[in-house]
Amino acid sequence: MKPRVLSGVQPSGNLHIGNYLGALKSWVKIQRDYESIFCIVDLHAITVYQNPAELRAKILEVAALFLAAGIDPESSSIVAQSAVHGHAELAWLLTCVTPVGWLQRMTQYKAKSEAQETIGDGLLQYPVLMAADILIYQANVVPVGEDQKQHLELTRDIAQRFNSLYGETFVMPETYLPTVGARVMGLDDPEKKMSKSETGAGHAIGLLEPPSVIRKKIMRATTDSNPGVDFENLGAGVRNLLSIFQAFSAWSDDQVRTHFTGMRYGDLKKTVADMVVASLEPLQKRYAEITADPGYIDRILQEGRDRVSPIANATVNTVKQRMGLYTRS
Repeated sequence: MKPRVLSGVQPSGNLHIGNYLGALKSWVKIQRDYESIFCIVDLHAITVYQNPAELRAKILEVAALFLAAGIDPESSSIVAQSAVHGHAELAWLLTCVTPVGWLQRMTQYKAKSEAQETIGDGLLQYPVLMAADILIYQANVVPVGEDQKQHLELTRDIAQRFNSLYGETFVMPETYLPTVGARVMGLDDPEKKMSKSETGAGHAIGLLEPPSVIRKKIMRATTDSNPGVDFENLGAGVRNLLSIFQAFSAWSDDQVRTHFTGMRYGDLKKTVADMVVASLEPLQKRYAEITADPGYIDRILQEGRDRVSPIANATVNTVKQRMGLYTRS
């Protein structure tokens, strides 16, 4: 039996090349080596207000982008998190064994709570829901970015605590970290990771943006004061552009160094823009084909839900039995 892999993306904002290079591309590569479950984590999205109509549309858009990127619904399950009721139920059960101090130490919670005047309890409980997402499927491997490692460690802590209180119940998930292109930085501020939540017009390259917009954003990307590419003195912006090119092209370090050494920044940006546009063209074409049949995405999501629900239901039932709650035989 193949080990099980679980990962997900929020349907808020626009998926960008950082999401593709750091998550989707990696999922496509590994999907047939595992029993693969890829979630659209819409329950996580509502920790901050979402326009309901826009959220529903984004759920379908993200599912279509999963497919367009190469996720095979025959071998992988694409699931809308809220369609499997056990995610929310298990999150509550795990909340009851999770010390508040563990949650208050989460760096993302501290950063986001300091930036808002008022916060919902969902922001504090976000990592417990993430733990439920993983543990409900007894996932062996969880592909995450560097910024999610702390949440995965918390998942392991919660699982270990539950197992010690109620007996061996959960598999201990392992981390899988993509290497090349896993951390794409913002074009306007290469010191910050490219993010769906940033609103700056020149920050991120959306997967569905037209070539003209992509080229304009890259040509305006931040570089440094050097006249050309100097690998002994790379500024953060130049390093980011080279990283984006290498992640899309799969060139070796030596190939990149040989080709770009001394290249003036205008030519560098044009070369990177050409690579990004060419690489996204097949994905955008496939996306247009997929969305031409509006019922297709619904069918894929229903099939994914039906495939994983027995796993989720069995886990929740076991947890409730271990905790002494009422379950129907």
